[in-house]
Amino acid sequence: MPRKLSRIAPDWWDYTTLEDDLIQDAAALTPEDLAQLARPGFEVRFFDTLEDFYLAEALEYVEAWKQATPDNPAGICGPIGPTEQLPLVARLVNELELPLGAAHFWGMDEWVGEDGREVAAEHPLSFERADRELCFDRIRPDLAPPEENLHFPKADVSPFRKSWEGVRCVVMQGGQGEVKHWAFNDPVRREGACADAPPTPEQYRRFATRVVELHPITLSQNARTSGGGNVAMVPQRAVTVGPEETWRAERVSIWQAGAHDN
Repeated sequence: MPRKLSRIAPDWWDYTTLEDDLIQDAAALTPEDLAQLARPGFEVRFFDTLEDFYLAEALEYVEAWKQATPDNPAGICGPIGPTEQLPLVARLVNELELPLGAAHFWGMDEWVGEDGREVAAEHPLSFERADRELCFDRIRPDLAPPEENLHFPKADVSPFRKSWEGVRCVVMQGGQGEVKHWAFNDPVRREGACADAPPTPEQYRRFATRVVELHPITLSQNARTSGGGNVAMVPQRAVTVGPEETWRAERVSIWQAGAHDN
């Protein structure tokens, strides 16, 4: 039996094309149910307050960077969304006087404009700009990581992909979008090879850093949370880290504060 059409964007695949009973079961999960999903290799953690939540997220940066040495460089791949942890990262580094000379950071994604290039750091929605203003510009210069150790994805993905070679990614953090993505690994359009079915898990895991078209749900969410409700200012494409790089990380850490989404 063919999958049904999306309730939101009929030309796309998304979670609304799944069976109704599966969607209803997922929507009915309680916090207690979620805790019981934990199993070896898959930890579920709860935090009593937002302050504790964002501090724990910030500490993952510190824990990853503390492992970095000149002969064993290491780092973290982090998102924009959530962002509340980023100033805490800078404060922790400064207070602990943690030198980051061998530490690396990978940005998770970036918008791509109509010209096919990544948006400039001056763009009001730029993720690189947010990472710098909220975190790296606040770290003491004598402690900050070298500029060459900050890796932000570009439309030409080759340098970004090469930056993963020879450096441990201790943890890849992510938020969860309303379309249920991490990074900008959005559902794809129902066209071409995906006209009748979305990519299989095996095909999906082979996707590396790439430029993608964004699902309408993602455009709407980012307009609401970052663009003052102006959907027209949100670029329709982005460059995003892929599952291929995700599985290079020693740990994947997905954070959902419940502050922006249901």
